[in-house]
Amino acid sequence: MSVELWTIILVGLSFALYIYIGWQSRVKDTKDFFIAGQGIPSIANGAATAADWMSAASFISMAGLISTLGYDGSIYLMGWTGGYVLLALLLAPYLRKFGKYTVPDFVGDRYKSNLARLVAVVAAIFISLTYVAGQMRGVGIVFSRFLQVDINTGVIIGIVIVGFFAVLGGMKGITWTQVAQYCILIFAYLIPAIAIAFILTGNPVPQLAFTFSDVADKLNQIQVDLGFQQYTQPFANKTMLDVLFITIALMVGTAGLPHIIVRFYTVPNVRAARFSAGWALLFIAILYTTAPALSMFARYNLIQSLHNHTVEEVRQLDWANKWEKTKLLTFEDKNKDGKLQLTPKKETNEITIDNDIIVLSTPEVAKLAPWVIALVAAGGLAAALSTASGLLLVISSSIAHDVYYRIFDSTASEEKRVFVGRIVVGFALVLAGYFGVNPPGFVSQVVAFAFGLAAASFFPVIVLGIFDKRTNAEGAIAGMLTGLIFTIIYIIGVKFMGMTPWFFGVSAEGIGTLGMIINFIVTITVSHFTPPPPADIQALVEDLRTPSFEE
Repeated sequence: MSVELWTIILVGLSFALYIYIGWQSRVKDTKDFFIAGQGIPSIANGAATAADWMSAASFISMAGLISTLGYDGSIYLMGWTGGYVLLALLLAPYLRKFGKYTVPDFVGDRYKSNLARLVAVVAAIFISLTYVAGQMRGVGIVFSRFLQVDINTGVIIGIVIVGFFAVLGGMKGITWTQVAQYCILIFAYLIPAIAIAFILTGNPVPQLAFTFSDVADKLNQIQVDLGFQQYTQPFANKTMLDVLFITIALMVGTAGLPHIIVRFYTVPNVRAARFSAGWALLFIAILYTTAPALSMFARYNLIQSLHNHTVEEVRQLDWANKWEKTKLLTFEDKNKDGKLQLTPKKETNEITIDNDIIVLSTPEVAKLAPWVIALVAAGGLAAALSTASGLLLVISSSIAHDVYYRIFDSTASEEKRVFVGRIVVGFALVLAGYFGVNPPGFVSQVVAFAFGLAAASFFPVIVLGIFDKRTNAEGAIAGMLTGLIFTIIYIIGVKFMGMTPWFFGVSAEGIGTLGMIINFIVTITVSHFTPPPPADIQALVEDLRTPSFEE
């Protein structure tokens, strides 16, 4: 069977499974809708967290960035993995013990301020919309290539599926759907990685093939011959300072992501939160230790398949023709010599490869079986849709629970609150669709902006809210606003208005680190020049860090 037919079958089966789970998990009360009734087992929550966290950026785009940046691409591995460890050890148990539904809920109650709650809601929505833009672009890319529909149609199909299980089942439906999505995405990532590792090195274990084979040495020599820096050379594409700032921004941004933090509210107790964090880290590590190998093998195969081949030879490659139709892979024989050349200079380069197609095209380039290629497509969709659904719930709960219920109508019935939550999901789906059709960048780039915004807004007020009882509402509000506004202005200026990165050349992806530092300074300074929090809040913070029997 053709790749397209296999894709229709596998994607259709996976979508049917998601819809079935969504229908079986339909809910009526707010506790089920927003935090899955706090009854999810640790191992299942670990798998759901891994699927929620390993978005289209991890599955589709991260390996593409590592493939393009080489050593410097390891910032994504170090930042995202280190950030999850930071979240699991430093924040998650305390937030679970606090026992609220959302991050704005924690901020509002910890700082005893509805204004602080509103600022946190704005930050959560801004972060989530930025993040969901990357997921919708990933959905569009997969559909445009493998089902031969335009990106707009692909985004609409994805939105309908996400909307079904998010609206019906809320967090409960999303959690069990994400467990299934993790299983699909991890098999979709590992099977081609194992096959390609065996083909290139004779070793079926990608991590060992990456470490002990000579593929890295061969690729280094090929890169040098083409005029690029060695693949394994550090700081070839980014300065040391920029690498440091991006890594920190991704790390603390992970620890401040509202759709990941809310996962620790879905388990029965603090002990379960700790165990689910451990399971999630194991599930995440399986993919993240495979990514460097897949990235290197993909670049090696792509160069071997395209560089210095005639235009006619490349046009005969079925996968190249189909990716060219998506406009994510382009060829132009600029010097009219009949051959295509890959070079580091834009004016002479004749092969343009979008970062977002590296993983999706790799099984085709390696000539793997059609069902493997289709499985990768299903895995890419699972990664994008799992994270998109979690983000939509954050937007829904931020407005329906933190604004509507906690501020405007505290007497609203369970049914009314769930109804408002579902309406908000509908509006969020429309916005997600718009960003999917009009994305502000490629997947990992857009997602990196979201991490920077989370680092600059949430991380300081959560850390200080747990570990410093002197931090008050005035400091938290001033810190969140200052960090968020500064980071947004810098990102927009550098990425969309042609502004030169003025802070020692630090890129828009890394500026969230400076935003975080500014937030910490402003929050602590303002807190110490204004009255301390009430005695009951200070006692609450003391109790939050005191181990209880259930832990």
